[in-house]
Amino acid sequence: MKVLVIGNGGREHALAWKLLQSKQIEQVVCVPGNGGTASMEGCQNLSLAVDDFEAIAQFAKDQNITLVVVGPEVPLAKGITDYLKSVGLMVFGPTKAGAQIEASKAWAKALMQEAGIPTARAAVFTEAAAAKSYVKGQGAPIVVKADGLAAGKGVIVAQTVEQAHAGIDAMFGGEFGSAGKFVVIEECLTGQEVSVLALTDGLTIRPLLAAQDHKRIGEGDTGENTGGMGAYAPAPIATPELMAKVQKQVLEKAIAILRKKGIDYRGVLYAGLMITPNGDFKVLEFNCRFGDPETQVVLPLLETPLEELILACVEQRLAQMPPIAWKQGAAVTVVAASGGYPGAYEKGKVITGIPEAQALGTTVFHAGTKAFPGGSEKTRQVVTDGGRVLNITAVGENFEHALTQAYAGTQCIHFEGMYYRRDIGHRVK
Repeated sequence: MKVLVIGNGGREHALAWKLLQSKQIEQVVCVPGNGGTASMEGCQNLSLAVDDFEAIAQFAKDQNITLVVVGPEVPLAKGITDYLKSVGLMVFGPTKAGAQIEASKAWAKALMQEAGIPTARAAVFTEAAAAKSYVKGQGAPIVVKADGLAAGKGVIVAQTVEQAHAGIDAMFGGEFGSAGKFVVIEECLTGQEVSVLALTDGLTIRPLLAAQDHKRIGEGDTGENTGGMGAYAPAPIATPELMAKVQKQVLEKAIAILRKKGIDYRGVLYAGLMITPNGDFKVLEFNCRFGDPETQVVLPLLETPLEELILACVEQRLAQMPPIAWKQGAAVTVVAASGGYPGAYEKGKVITGIPEAQALGTTVFHAGTKAFPGGSEKTRQVVTDGGRVLNITAVGENFEHALTQAYAGTQCIHFEGMYYRRDIGHRVK
């Protein structure tokens, strides 16, 4: 079968990489892909915009594509699944109605409250004065969120009322575009964040291994929020007992309330949880797609063929599938980012050392890269083309082994301005 993967990040490279491990997959096409997907055997890039639904559909039909897997949230929020299904294509990813669970934090918060899903206390505002007055009454620390999609950066954990007010001004002032038309203000929860990515066919929902992401740019979890600077799986804090509660109190309730609202949700439901020091948990957010960089540590541990799980979701027969099988051990990924990220950064910096890193046994997933055609893998020039550039991933028999391997691979790689956190996994060291 032929599969079309929508997106150009590390997540999409990992999806294509995993799919191509199956004998059932003859080809993967990435739209638009990146420098890593361009160089994989059995994979090709197609230079189309992720929201050019008509051109994507025409290509898929002309090339007899069996399945479309949508990576990023933006095309899902714009209705790519609805469009492609309307022309007879099989798509993994929720409809526009389902994608609201990520595209609108206010909508998701109301959904959680209606379903009785544990979540932080919150209020929604449409103008700055009322939001500031609420913050003044609540005090700090407090969390200020842009309502819509903001590439993982529309969240400010304000330590003072003044910081919260500045964040409110930035959001209503257009810093996050249309995402700032509404602002959600939440109580600030403390503890450890855990990402639970679950697969669902709209009736049954099964979690994948829990992972922990590192969202802050600075070591010790300091500085600005990013799209994620590294991750590991499985997360030790997500015990079997805790995951059983998450299944009942979060995942099954979420699918039930979506179904009650007439939303046939087939794809990934990603619950971002805060695990409090006493072992309780609350949902910080829901996402409508695979996490990035969590996917880059979850998929390397997956034994069950990925396309079998995806097809079971699309064809609404997930309940008939045997339990998901996993490899023993742990996986770690370290994100190599452009200097200046998550703020302004330069592109076009030549990257060296990827073959050397892979020779050590790591897998290098490309995120923000561009490859120039010609030459072998060792001689082909690859340059930076985004904020998060590479994910250097290792699987080991235990966490320490995987961590050592990932950092050994990272130290092989060089480009001007390269930055990476040196404390990935500090919670479990």
